[in-house]
Amino acid sequence: MDSSTTGPAHKAPADSQVTLAHIMSEHDTNLYGTIHGGVIMKLIDDAAAAAAGRHAGGPAVTVSVDRMTFLTPVHAGDLLSVHASVEYAGRTSMDVGVRATAERWNASGPTAEVATARLTFVAIDEHGAPRPVPELRPVTAEEHRRHLQAVRRRALRADRRTAAG
Repeated sequence: MDSSTTGPAHKAPADSQVTLAHIMSEHDTNLYGTIHGGVIMKLIDDAAAAAAGRHAGGPAVTVSVDRMTFLTPVHAGDLLSVHASVEYAGRTSMDVGVRATAERWNASGPTAEVATARLTFVAIDEHGAPRPVPELRPVTAEEHRRHLQAVRRRALRADRRTAAG
């Protein structure tokens, strides 16, 4: 890839990390009085898309949600922070890991992990066609661990597609 016209040939995960924060309100609650899972899913997708777009240097669209896990309820008045990081980059696709935490908006106190997710994005050009993305170069031990796990998840998904035939 020619970095003079298309951007860097590689990026570290830290180059595209994103954190979105939103104070949850009563408008976001479900019938049980907690924050609706769909509201949290949208924020997760938004943060993951921003991280993928930063890595790709342009638009990236959601292709799949590999896993979405809700760990504990979120309440109105909680500050929900969604942290997204690219964990793997293929030729045109990227796997993004997301971690959501919550704490009371007006108190410094414990932060609870409330959800995790893994999503896959594809970078697109101005015509909506897939386009190449920079190589991902993990730097820290944690980035290497997450990258290795993402490689394994991709292999498992490929095996499932092959088995489904």
